[in-house]
Amino acid sequence: MKNNRILISQPAPVSLEKSPFRDLIEKDKIEVVFAPFIQIEGISSKDFRAQRVNILAHTAVIFTSRTTIDNFFRICEECRVTVPEDMKYFCVTESIALYLQKYIIYRKRKIFFGKGTFADLVDIVVKHKEEKFLVALSDPHKPEIPQTLDKAKIKYDKVILARTVSTDVRSRIDNIGQFDLLVFYSPFEITSLVNNFQDQLGPDVRIATFGAGTAKAACNAGLNVCVLAPTREFPSMGMAISNYIAQVRKGAEIDTSYIQEYIQEDHQKSEELIAKVKIISKTKKTVKKKTTATKKDGGSKSLSSKTVLTSSAKMAKNL
Repeated sequence: MKNNRILISQPAPVSLEKSPFRDLIEKDKIEVVFAPFIQIEGISSKDFRAQRVNILAHTAVIFTSRTTIDNFFRICEECRVTVPEDMKYFCVTESIALYLQKYIIYRKRKIFFGKGTFADLVDIVVKHKEEKFLVALSDPHKPEIPQTLDKAKIKYDKVILARTVSTDVRSRIDNIGQFDLLVFYSPFEITSLVNNFQDQLGPDVRIATFGAGTAKAACNAGLNVCVLAPTREFPSMGMAISNYIAQVRKGAEIDTSYIQEYIQEDHQKSEELIAKVKIISKTKKTVKKKTTATKKDGGSKSLSSKTVLTSSAKMAKNL
């Protein structure tokens, strides 16, 4: 570590005591500089109306972040839309679902959440295909979101509620060469880095990324990715950076082969989940046809509706 300085693309924490980088500062004696490379701005009510989306024409809303929740209810208030109490909510994670308590009485609503990926959530959405879904998104957003819904044959409408824009980081930081490591959490931050410091990027600029998507964006931009989190060994960015610092100070060679393996493994998992969702969707469609045929036939020789559904549940469970 030449300068013992690290740049984190996040807002500075209100309290260092609660910061995940506290140990880096106190134990590893690293100077941590916080400088967000992006900011998310909610769209205006005028821009919302231009999308011609009728919120009340939908019976369920899909949320991928807290930001979209904030802007959804803000837009509803500005446009004087009263969200009905029987509206269903589908969230990527439980923490995002719990954030809904800021706007609704949680225990009185129908709320569903996934395990962390959008493909996981769609596995749940497929079980409620009769709903009219509204997908609340920021721009830009992951193309996998509409792709996964399309493959699962879900009927939905998209609405953009916020936009991600680059910040003028260069007005605060003139030279990124003064940092031993730059830490990023989204592909959009990588884009901002390139836009702000394209003339300073080279092999000596070392990057730490959170998540496979961010790592892939950094690698595609030709950046030198040296740290990736979360992994089984280092589930947090703070732990991953601390290990990296220890290796550098010992003069050990930094092994980055696991990064490409992680990206490929993540891509494979996403493909498998999407394929699983597609199979379950087809299974349910087949069940519906068989059930309809059974009713028409009087049920004398065909499987009962209950038997067919039980078989379908077993098939889905074994996928």
